Amino acid sequence: MATVVQPVLNPKLVVVCGKPRDESKFQEKKHVSVDYDQGKHEVYTRLSGLRKDDIPKRYRLRVETDRFQKDWAVSEVADRVSELHHRQDIEGLLNRWVGRFARKNFPLLIKEMTRRGSIEHCVEVFSWMKTQKNYCARNDVYNMMIRLHARQNRTDQARGLFFEMQEWRCKPDAETYNALINAHGRAGQWRWAMNIMEDMLRAAIPPSRSTYNNLINACGSSGNWKEAMEICKKMTDNGVGPDLVTHNIVLSSFKSGAQYSKALSYFELMKGTNIRPDSTTLNIVLHCLVKLGQYGKAFEIFNSMRNKKAECCPDVVTFTSIIHMYSVLGEIENCKALFNTMLAEGFKPNIVSYNTLLGAYASQGMHKEALSVFNEIKQHGFRPDVVSYTSLLNAYGRSQQPKKARTVFNLMKRNNCKPNLVSYNALIDAYGSNGLLAEAVKVLREMEENSIHPNIVSICTILAACGRSGQKVNIDAVLSAAKMRGIELNTIAYNSAIGSYMNLGEHDNAISLYGSMRKKKVKPDSVTYTLLISGCCRMSKYSDALGFYDEMVDLKIPLSNEVYSSVICAYNKQGQVAEAESVFNLMKMRGCNPDVVAYTAMLDAYNAAENWEKACALFQEMETNGVQPDSIACAALMQAFNKGGQPSKVLILAKLMREKEIPLNDSISFEMVSACSLLRDWNTMIDLIKLMEPSFGVVSIGLMNQLLHFLGKSGKVEIMMKLFYKLVASGADINVNTYSILLKNLLTAGNWRKYIEVLQWMEDTGIRPSNRMYHDISSFAEKSSGSDYAVIINERIAIILDYETVGG
Repeated sequence: MATVVQPVLNPKLVVVCGKPRDESKFQEKKHVSVDYDQGKHEVYTRLSGLRKDDIPKRYRLRVETDRFQKDWAVSEVADRVSELHHRQDIEGLLNRWVGRFARKNFPLLIKEMTRRGSIEHCVEVFSWMKTQKNYCARNDVYNMMIRLHARQNRTDQARGLFFEMQEWRCKPDAETYNALINAHGRAGQWRWAMNIMEDMLRAAIPPSRSTYNNLINACGSSGNWKEAMEICKKMTDNGVGPDLVTHNIVLSSFKSGAQYSKALSYFELMKGTNIRPDSTTLNIVLHCLVKLGQYGKAFEIFNSMRNKKAECCPDVVTFTSIIHMYSVLGEIENCKALFNTMLAEGFKPNIVSYNTLLGAYASQGMHKEALSVFNEIKQHGFRPDVVSYTSLLNAYGRSQQPKKARTVFNLMKRNNCKPNLVSYNALIDAYGSNGLLAEAVKVLREMEENSIHPNIVSICTILAACGRSGQKVNIDAVLSAAKMRGIELNTIAYNSAIGSYMNLGEHDNAISLYGSMRKKKVKPDSVTYTLLISGCCRMSKYSDALGFYDEMVDLKIPLSNEVYSSVICAYNKQGQVAEAESVFNLMKMRGCNPDVVAYTAMLDAYNAAENWEKACALFQEMETNGVQPDSIACAALMQAFNKGGQPSKVLILAKLMREKEIPLNDSISFEMVSACSLLRDWNTMIDLIKLMEPSFGVVSIGLMNQLLHFLGKSGKVEIMMKLFYKLVASGADINVNTYSILLKNLLTAGNWRKYIEVLQWMEDTGIRPSNRMYHDISSFAEKSSGSDYAVIINERIAIILDYETVGG
């Protein structure tokens, strides 16, 4: 048999067909630009792409003799296209580019164009590209275009590209579906995103981690945190483990769905994994802690991030969250201090940071500081947005300057910043909080004319304005308008309407509205019952107030200090002191520390029961607990002392009030006068008169009459008359009772001349003396003055009577 010898091939032999591929043409090269004059540096990337030497010879020969053909790099083409206005000879510029004959340049050009983000230019370039003879449809080009439309929230166009690529026989891959899911997620169309995921599975394309992340984000950003958690579970079941991005998206889903406690629980579970949180994770956690009011924990995380050895450093979002926290706490000085710290540490604030600081000032009505921040926004190259204008508007509204609020609103429209629902509500509140109901209603109508439908906040604001303006009819009109517009009243709206009715004294309407609220199964809260109970007490409807109190207890709604105080007052007015005392003790047992109003209500109860011992003990307890008594509480205790025959204690309490600089009121002065009268304490009375002298013009005439009576009864007729002269000089409202007190005491002192003179004063001021006054002086003349003086007295009385007749 012949043996066939096979040739031995050289394993090192390589056959090369065509030019070897130069990968450097398709790689990005970093370039650095430094401007030492302005202290700026910029790092950017450039793509070369295939140039004239790399294109086929037949095309190279074709363009070599054409001086209009330019051998630009891909990045240079993208720069030149971006400089052109929309549809301004983009096609002509691209037809001068030599690189158009290399189809591999097309994906690079789209990549560079999409990086710049101008969708109009990208669409024009893509349209031109599809007309080229050597163009070949590719998945990566369509994927980049779909992602670009997703960033611009152009969902329909992104979906159109998805169907177009299939017409060009490009089979969608995982990246295509990811981009399309992302587009629908950004637009809040989470159901579409889930349907696309199902289409992807039917096409036998296994979803990647990015696919699941995009789908979780689509659901979570729309507030559908339950669906997001279901997808996360499926992701784990399908063997695709979550990464840091997944955890952040889930946390963000809880945040968007206002499930702050669940977000914190998930964060604790995340700590048990090998995935370490980053700044984004901690920023979400900070936001949730602030929303839950756990400010201490939020500040601890913030301080840990600022530690030099911390793995997660704070960023602008971190500082902004803490500034917002200080704003919620009302610590406006800390807001500004932290903002300055952020600047000092080299962080450049964004528009959100400025708006947060502006909103902090606006919440306190600090309009000057708010305007300063607003001007800073413009000085630092930012354009104020609708949040900026609305915050400034709100600042003027809270500082009771509705006209300036309107000026800001008009400025916003002139600067092409369209007001939103919050802006209109802020302007309504600016007018309504200052009692300008008609202007607030005009804004509501203007709002509807501009196709912005009012919401429940708009209705609540108008209802509150009705109560402040004192116009009874408008409450019913606003409620009817809300019903016509299909706005269902919530608890806050009902509370605003009930409060307005109570402020206007419309008890029956308030009770009727409460009944409607329960009938529609709108759950009342603590504010509802507080308004009802306190309102009923103001209108002496004590039985109704106690009935609402019983309902509140049955529903296990927490009781506020105002409710306890009102209930104590209601029991007191009905003579049920034991029940009032029981409620007061219950208040302390439940950890609700009584305030000065609650203590005063209980003091009134003991005063009504004439139990000065308990009133005194309660007052001492009040001081022991650090509750500063006010004028009303002191007046109640003084009245209890006087009723219990303890006038000396009234003067001791008055001395304590002077030490604590507690101002006097009519009730306190009245009780002090009564105590001095009982004690016959002339010196204290004189001191009290000197103390009250500057305010004679505003002190009640009843108190002045009591002072005059005490002086006259004590035999100090001259001082009584001096006090009367001072009262007249102060412009006090002198009445017939005042003259009656003077005449009675003058007659007792036997000063008949001054008696007749006072009668003449009465005639001069238009107050007709009574027959009894004439009869008293006549009887005095006959019995005590002697025959000579009796004649003189009768003659002068006759003159007064003749003058009165002539005047009549």
